[in-house]
Amino acid sequence: MGTETYITVPSFFKCPISLDVMRSPVSLCTGVTYDRASIQRWLDGGNNTCPATMQVLRTKEFIPNLTLQRLIKAWSDSLGRYAAASPPPDPTTDEVNESLRRLSLEKDDEIRLEILVRFVKDWDANRARKDLVPMLVDIIAGGTRTTTKTKLVLLAIKILNSIIKGGSEGDRKRLSNLMLTNGDGDCLTEILLAIQRGNLESKIESVRVLEVISSIDTQTKLIVAERDEILTEVIESISTESDPSLIEASLSFLITIAKSKRVRSKLITAKTITKIKDILLTEEITSVAVTEKSLKLLETLSSRREGRSEICGRDGGRCVEGVVRKLLKVSTTATEHAVTILWCLCYVFGEEKRVEETVERSNGVTKLLVVIQSNCSPMVRQMAKDVIKVLKVKPSASDLVAYETTTTHIMPF
Repeated sequence: MGTETYITVPSFFKCPISLDVMRSPVSLCTGVTYDRASIQRWLDGGNNTCPATMQVLRTKEFIPNLTLQRLIKAWSDSLGRYAAASPPPDPTTDEVNESLRRLSLEKDDEIRLEILVRFVKDWDANRARKDLVPMLVDIIAGGTRTTTKTKLVLLAIKILNSIIKGGSEGDRKRLSNLMLTNGDGDCLTEILLAIQRGNLESKIESVRVLEVISSIDTQTKLIVAERDEILTEVIESISTESDPSLIEASLSFLITIAKSKRVRSKLITAKTITKIKDILLTEEITSVAVTEKSLKLLETLSSRREGRSEICGRDGGRCVEGVVRKLLKVSTTATEHAVTILWCLCYVFGEEKRVEETVERSNGVTKLLVVIQSNCSPMVRQMAKDVIKVLKVKPSASDLVAYETTTTHIMPF
């Protein structure tokens, strides 16, 4: 006689009704999961309660529990069993389509919220569902007049942010068009409210969605930038007291919209350069990405006359000092942005008299000499030479000693 093998089945793999391993697990609005065939028979029998909890069901709709389905599949595969069983349905087939159909038709916000929450729980399987985007945009456009609606909007923004991370250029264009032309509501206003009222995670996700919406062309940048309240909130987000992840997301958005000349002027008027100066002069901010993006945005704004005036300033050149401080200190990218800013000010636009004293005082000449021998790009090394030449500053003896010492162990970043 063969030896019998006893297998312990995890309890949560069993249907509470049949007590068998579930083949197609689905969840009711109560959060309890059943095998589809078993719960369907229960509901078809005229019952309106959850069998496990006996709670009255607000809705008899159920959502595929794809996460549990994958766990059961992995467990059964590890046992080498169920070879003849039907494989779990693809998460992009009829069951998920039915969930999306119910989401589009459902009017009860609480139920819509439950459907979305469960959809997110199976996000690895559902990430590719780009047909969800129009529904999410409709949810955002629907506004935040109640607590449930606010939760719906914030969750919709979260899902959109996840979808567009791996989206194509065409996906981004479609999203931008949907968000900016939605006739049933004002998506930009709702995103603004999410930035103002949401938690840190919601703020970051909202700013990232804004960046995608505005990134398509000059017109989309202007449409978003015309919302002064949005610019005010995002610029405020790059305060030195903000979370570094929020600062980084906000800087990325501002860099995107600053590609438009008209927007650059608006950003300068809104005192964006003052915020950047504070970031560059705050030693506690150690994020490489924040520093690089601060310098990149400053480089963009330096192309405007009023921007250069703000950078050189009447505060003793503190912004220029912040730029010089970051030379050779953060990364190759940060150094290249910093050199480009100095080159634009001194070599291209003739502001050398306004920055010469600050560059000297901040040990900038020595740093520029080191840049010439660094692993920066040939173009940036030439820019460093141009700046030294235009400033007409002869390196002092201490500069040369520091230069010779530093070049023996140039920072590799």
